Amino acid sequence: MAARDAEPADVHFLERAASLRPSGAPRPPGPLTGERLLELFDAQLGSRHLDLAARWLRAGGHGFYTIGSSGHEGNAAVAAALRPDDPALLHYRSGAFFLERARQVPGRDALRDVLLGVVAAAEDPISGGRHKVFGADRLHVIPQTSTIASHLPRALGVAFAIGRAVRLGVEPPWPRDALAVCGFGDASANHSTATGAVNAAVNCGHQGVPMPLLLVCEDNGIGISVRTPPGWVEAAYGSRPGLAYFHADGGDLEEAYTAARAAAAWVRERRRPAFLHLRTVRLMGHAGSDVESAYRTQAELDADLAADPLLRTARTLVDRGLATADDVVGRYEAKRAEVMALAEEVADAPRLTSAREVMAPLPAPPSTDPPRDEPPSEQPSEPGGERLTLAQAINRTLADLLDERPEALVFGEDVARKGGVYGVTRGLLRRAGAARVFDTILDEQSILGLALGLATAGLLPVSEIQYLAYLHNAADQIRGEAATLPFFSAGRYRNPMVVRIAAYAYQKGFGGHFHNDNAVAALRDIPGLVIASPARPDDAAGMLRACADAASAHGRVCVLLEPIALYHVRDLHEDGDGGWLAAPGRDAVPLGRARTHGGGGDLTIATFANGLRMSLRAARRLERRGVRCRVLDLRWLAPLPAADLLREARATGAVLVADETRRTGGVSEAVLAALTDGGFTGRAARVTSEDSFVPLGDAARHVLLSERAIEEAALALLDR
Repeated sequence: MAARDAEPADVHFLERAASLRPSGAPRPPGPLTGERLLELFDAQLGSRHLDLAARWLRAGGHGFYTIGSSGHEGNAAVAAALRPDDPALLHYRSGAFFLERARQVPGRDALRDVLLGVVAAAEDPISGGRHKVFGADRLHVIPQTSTIASHLPRALGVAFAIGRAVRLGVEPPWPRDALAVCGFGDASANHSTATGAVNAAVNCGHQGVPMPLLLVCEDNGIGISVRTPPGWVEAAYGSRPGLAYFHADGGDLEEAYTAARAAAAWVRERRRPAFLHLRTVRLMGHAGSDVESAYRTQAELDADLAADPLLRTARTLVDRGLATADDVVGRYEAKRAEVMALAEEVADAPRLTSAREVMAPLPAPPSTDPPRDEPPSEQPSEPGGERLTLAQAINRTLADLLDERPEALVFGEDVARKGGVYGVTRGLLRRAGAARVFDTILDEQSILGLALGLATAGLLPVSEIQYLAYLHNAADQIRGEAATLPFFSAGRYRNPMVVRIAAYAYQKGFGGHFHNDNAVAALRDIPGLVIASPARPDDAAGMLRACADAASAHGRVCVLLEPIALYHVRDLHEDGDGGWLAAPGRDAVPLGRARTHGGGGDLTIATFANGLRMSLRAARRLERRGVRCRVLDLRWLAPLPAADLLREARATGAVLVADETRRTGGVSEAVLAALTDGGFTGRAARVTSEDSFVPLGDAARHVLLSERAIEEAALALLDR
């Protein structure tokens, strides 16, 4: 075995453990039997040596992850106090918890599994070599990569889903009396994501909504190099109404177990949230590259070493007569040998070798080959059906989905009693009941967190974000949580969810950038995300169905951007013509397929959302000037319908992209890139909104795409 670097925590433990002697009078029995103490000590030892092995692997160029759990090994007591079918969303310092949970469910070598993640091995049983995470579906440990508490909203949703799924007759993966446990650090406890999730959990409890959530804050007093003020966590969370507070010294295994058991019993029996505050220490720095001496005194480092939880458990074992000093050192070294043998075994394990392998859990990118079937040329409507507005079509489709799918839920701000700010969800509460259509608090992170938890439980959440501008403070719940879960679990976990967002600008008499927003770049670059952007009522119905199908059948995360300004539009060219009404059918619109309007041979206008109506109106005026246009409604911003775009571009040899989003970071950039990538050699140009926020009132007309701008850009492109 290769020589190892001398870690102070390693040297200190061996020196102190070798000199341990019984303290005198026999220590009275505690809450843990001798057998359980030895089992938990084994988990603690395994976790410590995983940290040491990770640094050895990194030093040899074999490993890639050195954020360890040293000093936090008392969380093994939390795992001991819970059941193995309680869903867990773990802190990244939860090594001992994971090993103890794995001991309760035999079947794999958890030490080897963790090391496979450290070296990014392709056979890593949870991420498949994509990241080092604690996760296993057989252990009900939902994998998390979060370091800043972004997993707390999902934990909120999982706890909510445990009771709600049963109420709807859908069996979740966990027992009816399960609780959700979520671990995080003291620094993360200050993050707005954490405080929002805790607030939402307490709010649910205040309303009598079941919320069996155990929050475990492992407080080592420092976040990388920034100290947490002494007493702050207790001051912030210790006396909050509606949040039961439990505290323990996380370095004392039996004290931590007693507190964890009491907190778990409280949550399980009352179905209300509780906060378990474990005081811990951080040994070996934040990660392997962290030089603690740059910001901590030697006295501080020595104090943490003296409080080493492994040493304290060893003292308990010796005082109880369960082990001698030689036994403790022997167990420690035996575990080192076991872990290091595994580390040497996996050091050169095969890794992912191609982009295809890395991206295997992500949906395949759309083909640029011409589709076999032509896209629908005009209206995919129900023959003879009632002609509806966009808002009415979405409302009716939501009602149908609620009727057809017992696992579907609709929720968000104002969606239930009021029926939505624009009436899009009106009547759904009465139709489906309060268990399936409900209002949430005004917190987008919590709305999306509920969706994430419900999705993990096997339900189909259809959540609403009231305005696109409101998404931005919660976008990481889509990017960092929803979209990454299948990627970092090799597809073993999925988020079948649909997020409806009232989007874009052009509202008459109702302006300002908080209610008129055309920034979509933050969504468009998320791998695997489906982004639907319907303009017409019939398309909206079919695309909403397609999103629901993609979520249910394939676990896709789908965002439906609904143009607010078109919600209640009835006419297209003249007042009273009813040209924007349509009878929605019940068939899904194919994912990533565009729709062509008209068949002119001079110019293709590629557009979407509000741009479709403007382009159709501009095309009519262009026709009077001798320019025959076809208008391609992209409909899907991701996957972009590249094949349909290329076909329609080649049909005319000239393409104008009419894009209501911003020139920088807007959709037109991707459309022009798709044309270039597809080998289009004709003329192409774009006309967009300005790189500006949307101002209040008539000033918006100066920065937003207009019909006149489309018409002028078309004539300029054709030199007419």
